[in-house]
Amino acid sequence: MAGGLTATLTLAATLTLTLAVPFASTAFASTPTPQPLPRTGACPSGYTTSGGYCAPGSSARFAVPRNGGPCPSGYSSSGDYCLAASASSRLAVPKTGPCPSGFSSSGAHCLSSR
Repeated sequence: MAGGLTATLTLAATLTLTLAVPFASTAFASTPTPQPLPRTGACPSGYTTSGGYCAPGSSARFAVPRNGGPCPSGYSSSGDYCLAASASSRLAVPKTGPCPSGFSSSGAHCLSSR
């Protein structure tokens, strides 16, 4: 009987991992929550000026500084920033040299590979 119980528990653990891993990877692939940005000019749509920052409102999308070039794929220009087109846009970071592992170059930015 112990062998049957072990097989049942192993199967349950395998099914749990098989079902959980795709959801975990999806959660990490999403665009980050909007955060306050140092204000360098006009704030992006959905953000308001607060001291020296652009503060995200309730409907704000993730934004990054334009970084002196065009916005990366999946982003549009808004104020002096690049605004994610949707919640499923890939993470963008300003490019300051070669892109880190897991990112590819997109103009003046690095985009996550997902």
